[in-house]
Amino acid sequence: MSLNPKRTMHVMMRALATLMIAAAMTGLGTPDTRAQSNDTLSLDGAGSAVVVMYHRFNETKFPSTNIRLEQFEAHLKELTNSKYTVMALPKIMATLKAGRKLPPRTVAITIDDAFASVYREAWPRLRAAKLPFTLFVATNQISHGAAEYMTWDQVRELANAGVTIGNHSVSHAHLADQGRARIRAELDKSNGQFVKELGVKPTLHAYPYGEASAMVIEEVRKTGFTAAFGQHSGVLHSKTNRLYLPRFAMNENFGSPQRFRMVINALPLYAADISPSDPTLGKGAANPPAFGFTIGDKVPRLTQLACYSSQHRKLAIERLGPRRMEVRLPSAFRSGRARINCTLPAYEARWRWFGYQFYIPKY
Repeated sequence: MSLNPKRTMHVMMRALATLMIAAAMTGLGTPDTRAQSNDTLSLDGAGSAVVVMYHRFNETKFPSTNIRLEQFEAHLKELTNSKYTVMALPKIMATLKAGRKLPPRTVAITIDDAFASVYREAWPRLRAAKLPFTLFVATNQISHGAAEYMTWDQVRELANAGVTIGNHSVSHAHLADQGRARIRAELDKSNGQFVKELGVKPTLHAYPYGEASAMVIEEVRKTGFTAAFGQHSGVLHSKTNRLYLPRFAMNENFGSPQRFRMVINALPLYAADISPSDPTLGKGAANPPAFGFTIGDKVPRLTQLACYSSQHRKLAIERLGPRRMEVRLPSAFRSGRARINCTLPAYEARWRWFGYQFYIPKY
């Protein structure tokens, strides 16, 4: 019997909430034994940032991609707290590229698809709060005048006000299902429309549905994008693959003030040497994948690492050597998108978080 993805995600979140309560009750929320940070790893998160992602605002017919206004306003209230630094994505990426540290609790706001409710609901609130954000635009819907999307005049207004505009392909296609020529056309044609309407090509890309493959990532690199974002949870840092960066998705089901506060305080696991390297499990790829990663030097409490799958719930972890983790899945992923989230308790009730999204095509 197949599992309900929505139900299993709720199970994952309840399990994580239980771990958080247990951490607080058993003293795991007390500070780590803080090792001295170096240029490549800082246990307090310096040199890392959390990126949050939205789609629709106050469009309750679409709860999986919508955020209610009372939720969004609670998020903005939290972000305007002085302990957070909300920074524009280009500045974050430039800071990391230069090898400089970011302020503690650095957060970036992104919005995908340019629905009309962005202009109607989100933009006035973000502008009033003086918070920078990035809007990823799939160009055809706007160029064709689709009623539920913003217009190019509105996109220009935001760009002129300092909002970062990013590329989200031409047609919002499942790029990992496409051949190389189609992938390149999606990127080149959308860039052409940006040049026509805004006079400049974006430097940032967001994969539609968060789906990427080795081929898609290669074409994004060849097109000249400096960073590209998926839809897998996690914290970006200087060692993260800049062409497959994580974001925490916000919607009605997972947009409570408590969850929002948890994710914007997340810390990196500094996962490296991730396998398999291709996030699409195409023909000939092992399914279930032999998923593994190495946790950064000095990160403590590795015995308390927990990993969950959107399709399998809690997963078995085998530790190979001092810091190499291999996650064992009991069965193959079904076709479509599949996510794994791994968390580790840190200090002050914060959590280290590493997520990964796989795409499994239908054959």
